[in-house]
Amino acid sequence: MKLNLKRPIIFFDLETTGVDTARDRIVEISMIKIMPDGEEIVRTRRLNPGMHIPEEATAVHGITDEDVKDCPSFAQVAKSLAQFVQGCDFGGFNSNRFDLPVLVEEFLRAGVDVDFKRRRFIDVQNIFHKKEQRTLVAAYKFYCDRDLDDAHSAEADTRATYEVLKAQLDRYPDLENDVDALAEFSSRGETADYAGRILYDDKGVEVFGFGKYRGRSVAEVFAMEPSYYAWMMNGDFPLYTKKVITEIRMREKQK
Repeated sequence: MKLNLKRPIIFFDLETTGVDTARDRIVEISMIKIMPDGEEIVRTRRLNPGMHIPEEATAVHGITDEDVKDCPSFAQVAKSLAQFVQGCDFGGFNSNRFDLPVLVEEFLRAGVDVDFKRRRFIDVQNIFHKKEQRTLVAAYKFYCDRDLDDAHSAEADTRATYEVLKAQLDRYPDLENDVDALAEFSSRGETADYAGRILYDDKGVEVFGFGKYRGRSVAEVFAMEPSYYAWMMNGDFPLYTKKVITEIRMREKQK
C-alpha cells in the first residue's frame, strides 16, 4: 500500500560505535526520503566518528576504523543533512528509542539547530511489536516473505523498514494510512527529550522518567532542590535532555 503523505517522510537507519545515545557516534547513516508523489531520494554515507569503533560494534555492522578513516565527520555534513531533512517526518525501526536520540545528539554537537518538535515519528518496530512481537529480520520475512540477506547494512535495514511499513498497512485494515495516526500508534508514550528521561504526564506537564523523582514535576523538583538541575547538567545525560531541562528551568524563572 502506498503511504498517504501530506509532506515528505524520511526512513532512516544508523550504524554506530555502540548503543549509548549520549556517548556513541554515527559511522554510517542511510536515509530514504519518500515524497508525497511516491518519488524516492536515497542518501547513504559513512562517517568518521572521531573515536575508535569497538570490535563488538564492528562485529554487528562490519565497519572498521580503516573503513572510515578518510570519511567526513558528522559535523562536516551536518548542514547538508539538515537541509535534506527539513520539513520531513521520520520513520525507522526502534528509531524512537535509539536512532532519533543519537541523530539529535550529533546535530547538537555540530552546533546545527534542527527543529524536530513539529515532526512526526513512526517507529515501525513498535507497530510490529504491538501486532506480532518479533525482530526486523523476522518482520521482513513475515510481512514481505523475503529474507533480509544484508542485515545490519544501514541501507538494507532502511529499505526493509520502509517496505515492512507498507506491508503492515496492507495487512492491518485498522492501521490508518496517515502519518499522524501511525506516529501516535507507534509511540510508546509522550517524551519531552527523545531519550525518555523527561516525560509528559496526562496533563502535559514535564515529569521525570527516571530516578528518585520518577513521575514528579521537573519544575517542582528544581524549585525544591536546585542542585538537582546542576547534577543533571554536570552528569552523563544526552545534550538534548540538558537542553530540555534548561528550557524548563528558564521558563519557570520567568514566571
